[in-house]
Amino acid sequence: MANYTIIGGDKKEYGPVTGEDIQQWIVEGRLDRNSLARSDNDTEWRPLAAFPEFASLFQIRPSTPPPLSPPRATHEGNALDAVRNPALCLIFSSILNILLAVWGVVQTIFFPVNMDQQMASASSFLQSLGLQMPKTTLNDPQMQGMMHMAVWATIAGQLLGVIVSVAVLAGASRMLKLRNYEFAMIAAIAAVVPCLTPCVGYVLYLPFGIWALMVLRKPGVKSQFH
Repeated sequence: MANYTIIGGDKKEYGPVTGEDIQQWIVEGRLDRNSLARSDNDTEWRPLAAFPEFASLFQIRPSTPPPLSPPRATHEGNALDAVRNPALCLIFSSILNILLAVWGVVQTIFFPVNMDQQMASASSFLQSLGLQMPKTTLNDPQMQGMMHMAVWATIAGQLLGVIVSVAVLAGASRMLKLRNYEFAMIAAIAAVVPCLTPCVGYVLYLPFGIWALMVLRKPGVKSQFH
């Protein structure tokens, strides 16, 4: 059977569709004898009643058929178009944040800051302000304890950044496939929460996370997740 293009009750074109589809819509009352259609071989629109293959189906039908709803595939395609760009931006930002955080851990462990140089710089800065830096040395047990705590706190923060970025990456990947709406929302929210990722990466995360949240809150997008 040939394929057809039809004009629905909402005055929009749909197709190509098969003859079986049109027969089903006639039976359901979504099309009537005056609904316009044309086959692959037609150049002009004709009422469905003018098609021999459909004429026998018209008996008592509603005078005004309800608008033909676009297929689910159309809605899903629109939702995919809406989430694609913010999801890809979050994926890119997540990969960048993971690399920054991993490099931060490596730098903290294998390329520690020269504390003598830092202390000298701090002392010079305070002296320029007319202040005196407390007399202490790096060999002071209290100072060493504070330094160790600072190093571990830095590493913990960087590892937290890796964990959060991996979660955002996973959520954005699911967003790109219209899967697991709740996880996608959590990922977008995590992207806009400060202090969870490296500062440089957060600058990228913030606008993309807000963009993703705005898109995910649209009813037409939310309804297409599965």
